[in-house]
Amino acid sequence: MELLKVAILFAVTAVAEIVGCYLPWLVLKQDKPAWLLIPAALSLGLFAWLLTLHPTAAGRTYAAYGGMYIAVALVWLHVVDGVTLTRWDVAGASIALVGMAVIALQPSTAG
Repeated sequence: MELLKVAILFAVTAVAEIVGCYLPWLVLKQDKPAWLLIPAALSLGLFAWLLTLHPTAAGRTYAAYGGMYIAVALVWLHVVDGVTLTRWDVAGASIALVGMAVIALQPSTAG
């Protein structure tokens, strides 16, 4: 159950980060309206706050989060950008998620 809670929090965090970066990309690369920078900034603020909800050291949280970010970014690539994922994308994301789980669920007395 702990892994599910961590995974959901990391997934929501990743979406906040991706939205916060994707909206400025739309403004700069696709001439979308500049007002999109406001929700982008709010989304990046949410992203930073969500990372603080983890009880482990910041560096460990960021390392574990990276695995989920990879998976969510590939889902975004498929759903939002319409790019078909390859088996290599899926394999890489799976490996990253295993890494996330190993880091996030290590015993508190690990040395």
